[in-house]
Amino acid sequence: MMTPKKIAIVFSFSMACSGETPISKSAGDALYEDGSEDMMSPSAEDSDVSSGEAGDYAPEVEDDLLALKPATTPEYVFVANPDRNTVTRISVPGLTALTTEVGVNPIAIAVTPDNKTAVSFNMNSNDLSIIDASTLEVQTVAVRAGRNDMVMSPDGEWVICYFNQKSDEPGSQAGGAQSFNDISLVNIETLDHFPMVVGANPHGVHFSESGNLAIVVSDSYLSRIDLTVDEPEPEHIQITDDLVNPPVAEEVVIAPDGKSAIVRQFGATYLVHVDLDTLTTAPLDVGENPTDLDITPDGQELVAVARGSSQLWIYDLNNPFEGESIIDLPLDTMFGSVVLSPDDKRGILFSTASGESLFASWDRATDEVILRDLVKPVQSVGVSPTGGTAVIAHAAGNGYDVPPDSPYYSKPAISLVDLSNFFSTALALPAEPKEFAYTPDGTKGFFVMDRQPFLEVLNFETLIHDEIQLKSNPVHLGTLLDTETAYISQEHHLGRISFFHPSDGELQTITGFELNASIENE
Repeated sequence: MMTPKKIAIVFSFSMACSGETPISKSAGDALYEDGSEDMMSPSAEDSDVSSGEAGDYAPEVEDDLLALKPATTPEYVFVANPDRNTVTRISVPGLTALTTEVGVNPIAIAVTPDNKTAVSFNMNSNDLSIIDASTLEVQTVAVRAGRNDMVMSPDGEWVICYFNQKSDEPGSQAGGAQSFNDISLVNIETLDHFPMVVGANPHGVHFSESGNLAIVVSDSYLSRIDLTVDEPEPEHIQITDDLVNPPVAEEVVIAPDGKSAIVRQFGATYLVHVDLDTLTTAPLDVGENPTDLDITPDGQELVAVARGSSQLWIYDLNNPFEGESIIDLPLDTMFGSVVLSPDDKRGILFSTASGESLFASWDRATDEVILRDLVKPVQSVGVSPTGGTAVIAHAAGNGYDVPPDSPYYSKPAISLVDLSNFFSTALALPAEPKEFAYTPDGTKGFFVMDRQPFLEVLNFETLIHDEIQLKSNPVHLGTLLDTETAYISQEHHLGRISFFHPSDGELQTITGFELNASIENE
């Protein structure tokens, strides 16, 4: 443990944003006009992509670029500095910076919901730093070597460190033999560490809303961990009959009451319903080639997109086997993903694999589905916290229906769609967006782009955007809890962070803490 002191910091983060997955019209024919091609797909000239043809397309890309992210505490911003093995706490609104030492290469940091504790995962020293938010006192807990990701439970009582094969982080490589399916379960309050083994190739860690249950999903098994007992240990549930060549478990959702989980496997013809009380499984009927699962905001229904049969399947989560409702989607296009608005009034249907510049609106009250055009194919979709505006990201690659004279040709873009009347506007961008954030009241959005010294501000009510010049390229973006304030850490050898206040347009920047730099009002 180290006494907090003011020292120089470098704001450095590791982040991975899902990029575009290009697909081809047919063997040797690039679907995208920039010549990129990757996976086989039916011919773009074939207007009917329903039935089995949709199964030939690439998988839908789950991209959380536009997902709603939790804001930081209203009092502090915690910044991990991997290059310096430190964590910096910045007080708001005074903008005082204090830094404390942690383990080697802190790649992730999370704050408990009560704002009292920050947890730093230090990948190269294989440990966690449990930091008192008020005093910056640090306690250290060793975890299994070689892990590269950390997830905190909703109640902030537990974290799980595991090896995520989708992460760009390699995990620490010291030593000889290494297991990729060991996990570390750590109680943040008691500092107890429970090492355990889950199924091969774990895809993700999920917690029930109450935080009483943890689920780790792998190719062949779902591991259930009861967090209410004194000595938690995993119970393994086999989710496939084929243990030699198991279908990849692409997605799992957990019912809000923690009693069941639904697993979607790549290429499967049914969903797997897992009873988390009895540890039994049962197949759940679904349309052809299911490619997305979502639970409605009220926690009552499960929505599955059956891309192969052009259908939405809607289940009662409490009685999923008692009959489902099926909505037929337009057959002259393809949909593989859905994003539901937080108010549950609308669904946005789209595909990241079709290469078509369109989406469909789904009215949840009437089940009416209407096709709507866009300037480019969809990369990612998000909805503002109030449900009033959709934000649609488009990659630089061009779909087959984007003409060369389009102002968006070969450029990344962002579309804003007013969900009350579906009026839309689009912004051509000089570079890919790397992070998004939203104000809690849902009126403003922010994003930063790769290697571009700007903060972009989106007004979700007027659809107008403003651009704020930064002193250097952004690294990380977020918002402060219960405020409209955005914070942007930036590249600087002595550390730099800015705070932007939309209400008065003021930008405050702190640069070079080691040099006792003052706040710069701009």
